[in-house]
Amino acid sequence: MNGSKLSQTQKISNLEKPSNTEIKNIISDVYNALNEKGYNPVTQIVGYILSGDPTYVTGHNNARSLITKVERDELLEEIVNCYLSSNL
Repeated sequence: MNGSKLSQTQKISNLEKPSNTEIKNIISDVYNALNEKGYNPVTQIVGYILSGDPTYVTGHNNARSLITKVERDELLEEIVNCYLSSNL
């Protein structure tokens, strides 16, 4: 292998970040699934965001799979943006 290629950084540019609307829909779907299963959705979502442990989210209605499609910092950013836009 060519030594010059080993010193170059590869850039991945085709990763698609979910839109704000998609993130809102995912949060809503996860909230509803947790609520349907009798969990406190707020504490469960906070637990997931803080720990990264997907077992805080139920598999009901594919909620666990949905929430792991979004980076935790993107979830938090959307939640804070929604809060601030409706309270300031």
